[in-house]
Amino acid sequence: MSKKESKSTGRAARAAIRAGQHRGPTAGLAPGYVQANLVILPTHHARDFQRFCQANPKPCPLLEITAPGSPHPSPHIARDADLRVDLPRYHLYKEGEVVDEPGDIIEEWCEDAVAFLLGCSFSFEEAMLAANLPVRHLECGCNVPMFRTNRLCEPAGIFRGPLVVSMRPIAENLVEEVIQLTARFPNSHGAPFHVGDPQALGIVDLARPDYGDVVPIHAGEVPLFWACGVTPQAVAQAIRIPWMITHAPGHMFITDMLITDQCQA
Repeated sequence: MSKKESKSTGRAARAAIRAGQHRGPTAGLAPGYVQANLVILPTHHARDFQRFCQANPKPCPLLEITAPGSPHPSPHIARDADLRVDLPRYHLYKEGEVVDEPGDIIEEWCEDAVAFLLGCSFSFEEAMLAANLPVRHLECGCNVPMFRTNRLCEPAGIFRGPLVVSMRPIAENLVEEVIQLTARFPNSHGAPFHVGDPQALGIVDLARPDYGDVVPIHAGEVPLFWACGVTPQAVAQAIRIPWMITHAPGHMFITDMLITDQCQA
C-alpha cells in the first residue's frame, strides 16, 4: 500500500497502521474521516466510566461502547476494525502509571474488556483547513500540545480528576470564526473551552505541554484551548486506576464515519 493510499480512507488508514506502516500521530491522516480517542476498562468499571462521559461531554463525547470482551466496534463506526491492532500506539496503565507503549494490545486484551470511543478534535481540523484557518501542529508536522488544567471534571463513581485541553494558536482576527466553526462539531469537543490567558487554567508555560509537542505562537495570535480526550488518562493517574488501556496521545483510532455527517448547521 502506497503512502497516498494509506491516507485515502479510514479503512485504508487502519490497514496501514495494522501493517506497521504508520506509527506516528494520526492528525491529517484519512482526510474526511472522524478520528476517536480510545479508553479500555474492565467491565466492573465500565458503568462508572459511561456515567463519567455523560457528565463530561466536552472532553468525553461518547461515540461507541463495545460489548464486553469484543475488540470490534460496530460496522457503522468502522467495518472489520480491531481495536487491539488498529491504532499506531497505545498506553497501558497499571496503578495509574504508564507501564508500556505497545504497538498492539493483543496480549493485554482480556475477556471482560469494554472499549469506549470518544470524539477527537482532529476531526474538525479538516474543516478549519477548508476555511483557510491555520492548524499550527499540522503546519509543523508534529503532535498537538495538550495540558492538564486546574479545572476538575464532574466526578462519577471512581472517576474524578483534572480536565486536559489541547491548544491551537489562532490570529486574533480569526478567533470568532474558529469558535463558530468548531462549535458545529459537538461530537469532536465542539467550541473551545477557554480562549486566551493560559494561567486562568493553571497552565504556567505553553512551551512545556504535558502531552504532545511544543508549537510556536506568533505575534498577534491567541491560544485557544479545547477540552481534550486525553482527560481520561489524567484521571487514570489521579485515581491510580489498577488497569486501563488508552491510545497514546495523538495516536487515534480512525473510523469510517464522515466528518461532514458529524457537522451541525
